[in-house]
Amino acid sequence: MAPTEVKKPATLKLSKKFLNKKQNERKTISGKKIINHMRSLNSLTKKQKLAIKKRAISRKVEKPKNPRFPRAYAIQQDKNKVTLRKVQCFKDHKRNIRSSLKPGTVLILLAGKHKGKRVVLLKALDSGLLLVTGPFKFNGVPLRRVNQRYVIATKTRINISGVAIPTALTDTFFRRVDLNPKSKNVDKLFAEEPKKYSVSDERKKLQKDVDLSLLKAIKKHKSSKMLAAYLKSMFSLSRKDYPHKMVF
Repeated sequence: MAPTEVKKPATLKLSKKFLNKKQNERKTISGKKIINHMRSLNSLTKKQKLAIKKRAISRKVEKPKNPRFPRAYAIQQDKNKVTLRKVQCFKDHKRNIRSSLKPGTVLILLAGKHKGKRVVLLKALDSGLLLVTGPFKFNGVPLRRVNQRYVIATKTRINISGVAIPTALTDTFFRRVDLNPKSKNVDKLFAEEPKKYSVSDERKKLQKDVDLSLLKAIKKHKSSKMLAAYLKSMFSLSRKDYPHKMVF
């Protein structure tokens, strides 16, 4: 068996430092070459010189001018509205309502003044909020807007195709009105007593009309008595009740 040859690592004849120095050195031209070049130019005829110029012009490539900042700026510039991206108004946003939230579904409220109560879903408004009612006779929940995040949809449904929902029930109808607007007049600040909110007659009438038609729909249900008791009762969790394991 022949002994195995150990290959030595390749070594450079010149150091890297020296090579880099050589590459970075400015290339110089000897004076003799320049003198000879000038002599050759003097010996050229007019025709030869024109031919060389034409050749040079044809070969010349126009370099794009590098953009540079102006030396002086205008003191006052016109206001230009900068739009970095297309801004969508809140009213133009797409409303995604859960598939389980259909009109007539019985919901459980999870937050707010009436949390734990069961309500009936009437419709989804343009803002994405849900229009619900108790009915008021059963659990004291009036016509109000609820966010779908704070709601549990149950499998219980009421056929509300015969329930007439007034067109007046929109987002603008439920918008809050500032009863005590701030005034700059100091005398008026203490002279007038702060106004308190009271339910308007129009709202009371709408509540009556909706509840009457909804109660008729509940009476038509197969188990109307049980459904009425179900809407009147409060939702609560007792010991060893796990909501993630429940089927509503």
